[in-house]
Amino acid sequence: MSRLLYEKSVSHNDHLIIPFVFGTADGQSLYSYKLLSGSGHKGKFHQSENPGKLYSSGIDSILNIAKEFLEQNLDSRADSDGFKRRYTYRHHLIIVSEVSGKYFYDHYPPDKLQNIAAPKLFKTETDCLNWIKQGLGLQTTAFGGPRHSL
Repeated sequence: MSRLLYEKSVSHNDHLIIPFVFGTADGQSLYSYKLLSGSGHKGKFHQSENPGKLYSSGIDSILNIAKEFLEQNLDSRADSDGFKRRYTYRHHLIIVSEVSGKYFYDHYPPDKLQNIAAPKLFKTETDCLNWIKQGLGLQTTAFGGPRHSL
């Protein structure tokens, strides 16, 4: 598997759909996807790889295939978007979350869906982002908005 294309990810029904190049055929990329659930390990498809077993030669079409799979296979539809505060930096995925006024983050490396974030709580989102920037060596770089690069 090549790196996960976090910068092309989309949120759908409280899942993050993350495309990646599965392989090549006749010099053309064949795309697949992985899923993260906003419910974490409670989610039926959390950290699953292409549960629909369909592939595509285009990123947009694999994202649509994954959306359709979620529509057909989830028991309920989610109104929330736990992935609205997501960022990429050097092909890493950073997701900032807030619960009861406390902020924390998840950090996924480019090649696997394994959270490697430090278990730390922050008083504000700015404190959380500053901690991440310091850890990634970004003291002088401004963060972009959701889905933007750091």
